[in-house]
Amino acid sequence: MAGNEAIAEAAVQAGCRYYFAYPITPQNEIGEYMAWRMPEVGGTFLQAESEIAAIYMVFGAAGAGARTMTSSSSPGISLMQEGISYIAAAELPCVIVNMMRGGPGLGGIAPSQSDYFQATKGGGHGDYHLLVLAPSTGQEAADLTMLAFDLADKYRNPVMILGDGNIGQMMEPIEFKPLGKTLAPIRKDWAITGLSSERRRLIKTLYLDPVILEERNLAIALKLREAVVNEVRFESYMTEDAEIVIVAYGTVARIAKTAIKILRVKGLKVGLLRPISLYPFPYQALAQIAERVKSFLVVEMSMGQMLEDVKLALCGKSQPHFYGRVGGIVPSYDEIVGEVERIAKGAK
Repeated sequence: MAGNEAIAEAAVQAGCRYYFAYPITPQNEIGEYMAWRMPEVGGTFLQAESEIAAIYMVFGAAGAGARTMTSSSSPGISLMQEGISYIAAAELPCVIVNMMRGGPGLGGIAPSQSDYFQATKGGGHGDYHLLVLAPSTGQEAADLTMLAFDLADKYRNPVMILGDGNIGQMMEPIEFKPLGKTLAPIRKDWAITGLSSERRRLIKTLYLDPVILEERNLAIALKLREAVVNEVRFESYMTEDAEIVIVAYGTVARIAKTAIKILRVKGLKVGLLRPISLYPFPYQALAQIAERVKSFLVVEMSMGQMLEDVKLALCGKSQPHFYGRVGGIVPSYDEIVGEVERIAKGAK
């Protein structure tokens, strides 16, 4: 399956029954798949009139206690930001997929990673964070989508799957694993049911009393601190004896692994730290590696957005090198090999 199709099927198997979106390349296969798959399982597919409309439909379905999802790509996600802030403020669970394309502006449809700041630093107005998961394979795209629905319900918070055009279009074998707790009934005492016999429930984000609004902000911050403790995910690849560590995520991490194999044959001890959760970011894992490794190379399809989090993790113990390609250009493993060799030569 293509990565986009794997995400769509994983959402269905995770119990998503309401999907609202507006078409934009390079994630249209998700909507196309949902258009025929949702009716098969008694779900609802609706192509909204805009991305703005789609995210508020997600707001409504989430408020009613349903598992719901939308998907888009970079400028479409920008249009959703106000609604995402409202959903986070209302403490509603949902899954949002962003298959990034080149930017800023309309940019182009080729893969990019330039939405990192938007995804991990809030994106919309107010004090909140999304939980952000970054797959690097089709299989991981499916697995993380299922996980995303569980995390959304656990923390009553939007969860974003952050991929790119390569992840969405690339075809690989996919195994849909046993669901575990994914479809376990969850009693949502806060959901609006429409039953007149129950006590009145209200979901809102407007609090004119500053004291009450501060309490709401503090409550959101508290659960996010819990997520920071419990939901950090990363992959450490050949870092045990590494003298140079590459930090990359998503598509770029796959390319970096090929570069590392080539560099190892050449006698250079190189490893990879791949963040899987971009929020929460694996600061501690990087800090521990920095106790014994002094040379780091951050590789991104951006001008250096994750680079800032890497610098925070290293806390001055090392000044990381950076290599980025933008506008939809994907770095080759030869380029990464060349950058590492240059770093190694300078270290001697």
